[in-house]
Amino acid sequence: MNRPPRTLLLFLFIAAAISVPSVFIGDEGNSLSLGRGAGVRGSDGGTIPQAAVRLSESHLEAVAQAETARETSPHPRRLSPGRGGITLASGGHISGDAPRAEARSWPQFRGPTADGHATANDLPLRWSEKKNVRWKTPTPGLGWSSPAVADDRIWLTTALDDGRSLHAICLDQETGAERHDVEVFRIAEPGKIHPKNSHATPTPILSGEYVFVHFGAHGTACLDRDGNVLWTRTIPYYHHHGPSASPVLAAGNLIIPCDGFTEPFYDEITRTGVDLPQFVIALDAATGQTIWKTPRDGNHAYCTPLVIEVNGATQVVSPGGKYVAAYDPETGREIWRCDYGDGYSVVPSPVYGNDLVYVCTGYDTPALLAIRPDGTGDVTATHVAWRAKQGVPLNPSPLLADDKLYLVSDGGVMSCLDAKNGKLLWKGRLGGNFSAAPILSGGHIYACSESGVTHVISTKSPRFDRVAGNKLDGHMLASPAVSGNALFLRTDGAVYRIENESD
Repeated sequence: MNRPPRTLLLFLFIAAAISVPSVFIGDEGNSLSLGRGAGVRGSDGGTIPQAAVRLSESHLEAVAQAETARETSPHPRRLSPGRGGITLASGGHISGDAPRAEARSWPQFRGPTADGHATANDLPLRWSEKKNVRWKTPTPGLGWSSPAVADDRIWLTTALDDGRSLHAICLDQETGAERHDVEVFRIAEPGKIHPKNSHATPTPILSGEYVFVHFGAHGTACLDRDGNVLWTRTIPYYHHHGPSASPVLAAGNLIIPCDGFTEPFYDEITRTGVDLPQFVIALDAATGQTIWKTPRDGNHAYCTPLVIEVNGATQVVSPGGKYVAAYDPETGREIWRCDYGDGYSVVPSPVYGNDLVYVCTGYDTPALLAIRPDGTGDVTATHVAWRAKQGVPLNPSPLLADDKLYLVSDGGVMSCLDAKNGKLLWKGRLGGNFSAAPILSGGHIYACSESGVTHVISTKSPRFDRVAGNKLDGHMLASPAVSGNALFLRTDGAVYRIENESD
């Protein structure tokens, strides 16, 4: 007779103590897969909301992760052939690919093509609190997720009650009115974060009728457009500085880098210490179940991956603390890796063009590498086309436009490099501090400073040409979003729709 896992015994002990014996534990023992409206039955026959059960969830799942020897899905499987997508039990459909580029869509971090490019040609160049603001909607709590826009709706996340209450908020794109405010997770102890971070920094992904929100180790969820929670999942790992990386969709999977810090977890009941490792994980977008999980080492990385296509095959390029690696989105197999040593706290997302992937390497060894992604195995010595060390950002992501690569450093120095060889073409000072990723629209770059100033820089000039600086109230660390000819900006207190008043 097999002995019950210690994780299950621990769970039953805590469940009995709080009189909630009828909790369903999902696959691997580390997911509470309850839809909105579901709950658990208390000893009196009443229903306890799922959020209440999550008070001890992080502890339970940390133990489950440390003590579970087997992988959730030891045999990676193909979800669906071609581009057909996947179907939920409810009959809904989730696209199996990354979001498509549409003029009125900004469905993920850095937009539909994940590179900060907007198709709009008539975004405002100048605005203020009193000029070219179509609406301004106050937002509760604090979150640095970018607005995600599709159809007539805007989704963002926020954290209230010092990070204990994690919400998904939906606004009407035309009016700014709130459509939904859903508490997705309730956390007993959110943990520490970096002073510049929030507990709601990863950006939602919109795919058809569905919304994916991610709060790092505190939980990942799929909602429908009406705010109903379809599934939730919690994956234990240690951020150290809080959640940052946004998930990406590829091959029907929601792919999440679970990087941060390999921290010993001390189990007070068993009085043993175990490590919470780092890894990249793929969840079935329809169910939240694990499809594959690929371990990796390297401390402190907070970087959103990039989905690219190389020679007809899809790769998920995910920078870590010590190296960048490309993964097969269907199996999790590592295709290639490029080592850059102790990168430490790698934040900027990569960009791809000119048959090169451009990767920033983080705080301790700040450099920018241009890597050919057509290799296999360790390509450190063979596939780095060029590297640069001056003006490399630690937080803002680079911006690629044809054969020019634009960098905005954290200290407000902007550089333009020849994307083919790394040669410096020009640089200029914007002033201020920067964390948000810049965007490109209509021959202009929009770069938002932390003090709430959006600088507009022309790409048509052979030298640094700052066109305008536009100040809004509050601080700004979230990256901009675009829909049609409207620019959506998020500060620490509001979301703005910026649009030429004649439109």
